[in-house]
Amino acid sequence: MAKKPIDFYFWPTPNGFKVRIMLEECGLAYRIKPIDIGKGDQFKPAFLKVSPNNKMPAIVDPDGPGGKPISVFESGAILQYLGRKTGLLYPDDERARVEVEQWLYWQVGGLGPMAGQAHHFRVYAKKKVPYGIERYTTETTRLYGVLEKRLRGRSYIAGEYSIADIAAFPWVLSWQKQGQNLDDYPRIKAWVARLSRREAVQRGLSTALE
Repeated sequence: MAKKPIDFYFWPTPNGFKVRIMLEECGLAYRIKPIDIGKGDQFKPAFLKVSPNNKMPAIVDPDGPGGKPISVFESGAILQYLGRKTGLLYPDDERARVEVEQWLYWQVGGLGPMAGQAHHFRVYAKKKVPYGIERYTTETTRLYGVLEKRLRGRSYIAGEYSIADIAAFPWVLSWQKQGQNLDDYPRIKAWVARLSRREAVQRGLSTALE
């Protein structure tokens, strides 16, 4: 009997894309459950049962531990779960796993929130707030510098291609709206090109909702 696909609660944002890329990289069957964040779908009671923080992405895997369904919210946790489930892009060796995890959390706790705020204050804020623009753009610049330094002598963030790369990659794609210039970061620019050539990444960046 064919296994049921994973229900994937998705909207085309950086956090949504990174889970979609992982699903594609792992070759897992999934069906998209659109969560239109512009219309407030994330606040509907049915979605709250899946994602207690009212944030997408989230998944429901009908073939979870012990063969029973499991729901997972928070993009970093989803990447780790899918990595453990498939044995892909998330190493078993403890030293290698720590290397991946610390850069995954760097993205989740730093690059994503700071770049997102820079994007918001620079592009979407109804009123321009110079302090907000400077604060978040400056911190995003610092984080890009951390990543640029990290990629010295490496093709991927944690050595081998992993969920650490998948987590950070979609955020860097919006560099212009974050007040950055990839020409200032040649290693990041090469890394972006390297990941962009992967077929699973290309599929994962689809905005299609079906």
